[in-house]
Amino acid sequence: MLHENSALQNQLQEDLKTAMRARDSIRVGTLRLLISDLKNLAIEKMATPTANDELALVSRHRKQREESITAFEGGNRLDLAEREKAELIVILEYLPQQLTVEEATALVARVIAEIGATSRKEMGRVMGKLMPETKGRFPGDQLKALVEAALV
Repeated sequence: MLHENSALQNQLQEDLKTAMRARDSIRVGTLRLLISDLKNLAIEKMATPTANDELALVSRHRKQREESITAFEGGNRLDLAEREKAELIVILEYLPQQLTVEEATALVARVIAEIGATSRKEMGRVMGKLMPETKGRFPGDQLKALVEAALV
């Protein structure tokens, strides 16, 4: 079963061929990295990665790029920040539609109302219900900040 490719891996392979034909070096490099990491994950698990495993892997790459962009801009390395931004654009194509801050805030308010949370002591319950709904669609650290702000 280890040799079976997932839908995401097949999509990445096809997109890699297209990017190679177009001579899009940033896209080719980013796709090769994702494909390599997916293969390594399959070897590590000794099975085809699940959809959740794949989502976590792609989300991790998104977070790494966002952190790198912040660090490079802070260090006035705009050339490197631009490359990371270009890679981030490619990575975002393989994640579910991202939530806006307004959508995430509305979701936080709905979950707090459903649970009836009134203080930060109930933050764990709120986050526990929110995380599955927002996985791969909104950064967890930003979600936590929204919940903290709502449970003052």
